Amino acid sequence: MEAGIVGLPNVGKSTLFNALTRAGALAANYPFATKDPNVGVVPLPDPRLEIIRGYIQTERIVPAALRVVDIAGLVRGASKGEGMGNQFLSHIRETDAILHVVRCFEKAPGGEEILHVDGGVDPIRDADTIDMELILADLQTVESALPRAERAARSREPEAMARLALLQKLAPVLNEGKPARGALGSITEPEQVKALKGLGLITAKKVLYVMNVDDTDVEGKGPLCQKIRARAAGEGALAVPVCARLEEELGALDEADRDVMLKDMGLAEPALAALARAAYTLLGLQSFYTAGPKEIRAWTVPIGAKAPQAAGVIHTDFEKGFIRAEIYSVGDLEKFHTEKAIREAGKLRVEGKEYVMRDADVCHFLFNV
Repeated sequence: MEAGIVGLPNVGKSTLFNALTRAGALAANYPFATKDPNVGVVPLPDPRLEIIRGYIQTERIVPAALRVVDIAGLVRGASKGEGMGNQFLSHIRETDAILHVVRCFEKAPGGEEILHVDGGVDPIRDADTIDMELILADLQTVESALPRAERAARSREPEAMARLALLQKLAPVLNEGKPARGALGSITEPEQVKALKGLGLITAKKVLYVMNVDDTDVEGKGPLCQKIRARAAGEGALAVPVCARLEEELGALDEADRDVMLKDMGLAEPALAALARAAYTLLGLQSFYTAGPKEIRAWTVPIGAKAPQAAGVIHTDFEKGFIRAEIYSVGDLEKFHTEKAIREAGKLRVEGKEYVMRDADVCHFLFNV
């Protein structure tokens, strides 16, 4: 699972990235400081891993992970190359989702003044600015691909004709200043779906708004956040409040001190845990587990995935030679304490190729290569 972080300069993108990845010192507070993106791998909080370890001894725990790509702040004209904008945008075309950071605070925690590139704080205007740059970048991609697609479609080959039909659906939507997501409902043919993935359109991706708040509004109840929540609801997107500066500070503490600080702030958990769950929900994902003496590991599959597809996440040979899976739930392990007791209670299920995976399944896959 991979997400690209976008936003205007000085909205807290780098601070959020540092908090997510515990990357250390803050990046320079300048737009376009570098054309190379920051890339980090973020372990996803998952209390069920510790539950499993409470009953199965193991050498290590491996959580599922989110790969995060952070590009320099975008400004108006990025789609036309302002600030080397297109060089930045190319880095997030292959991601699964967009984390759109919007500034929902007037001053930073502690009262520090952080200048806004447009002179004042307006999260809706900021979101509109970023959306339009992404739409224009996608429009350039579609318009440059159309002539080639028209020539290729003369062959009457199904794949070429599907690509042309796809581009013809996307062009008018983008020309109207709307994201490519607005055309997805009409793209159902397998060849067009495949062609869409190959285009790497940024505005076809699902969006999670990260409302960067100050430490007086950690739950995102203020008027600036309410505007973004309403926007997200209207788009079918999600919105999560995060005080990026606070999360970065929490990430630098050991567990005991972090728990004290969370309690003092009246928080049950770091906001990044809520962000991770929201990203999972947004992408329609769920976790299953493998557990043994070497490691307990969380794996990620789409909701609705069947057992062979889940096995293939571990190794392609597992999917090719899939025979069956032995499965129980984390809840079964909490109740019966051992796999032996789960088996004796008749709760260890033997499932075949048509089994649809459930969240919190613990699996042993049998395969033959």
